[in-house]
Amino acid sequence: MPRLIALPGVYRPQADTLLLADALAREPLGPGARVVEIGTGTGALALRAAARGAHVTAVDVAWPAVLAARLNGWRQRLRLRVLHGDFADRTRGRRYDLVLANPPYVPGPDSRLPTSGARRAWEAGPEGRAVIDRICTAAPTLLRPGGVLLMVHSGMCGAQKTLALLADQGLSARVTERARIPWGPVLRSRAAWLRQEGLAGEGEELEELVVVRAQYA
Repeated sequence: MPRLIALPGVYRPQADTLLLADALAREPLGPGARVVEIGTGTGALALRAAARGAHVTAVDVAWPAVLAARLNGWRQRLRLRVLHGDFADRTRGRRYDLVLANPPYVPGPDSRLPTSGARRAWEAGPEGRAVIDRICTAAPTLLRPGGVLLMVHSGMCGAQKTLALLADQGLSARVTERARIPWGPVLRSRAAWLRQEGLAGEGEELEELVVVRAQYA
């Protein structure tokens, strides 16, 4: 992955980004395809799609991420439309061939989500599904017929819940990628709570990541 500018507080490409990039590489993304990335961060995935000739819109709720993605697009000389705000507001009335999503998915004890700061990139409520569920529910309004959603999240959030919710929305969904990685500092800092809630076993220090691929008929 090319070296990217990451302003303070912007989520840097990590294992989940790379796993989603692998899934993106296998999609038959033709020139002119319309793509949106939800929670773009540095723009890493949006830029990969743009490099293949897609018309890409990237959305993020954090201004530093919007600026970083714009800078990275300029540096790589790739056309990228980067918008600030909530994905539901910024995509209303538009449909895409491909939706990419690396939403906040870390479970935490506080049901009130942060409204500023770096924690917005990972905090996702007690089940880790505050944004995942919104994306699943919105998928039919985001996708063109035959369009595909690629979303990465932690196995702690329940891959089967994601598949079931997408199926309820009329999409055909399956897990296409899995990886196990060591816990990072955020999970380690709340290990006792995760075990208390049954989200992790005693002594467990590996997190499973999954990529869900869902297609709209």
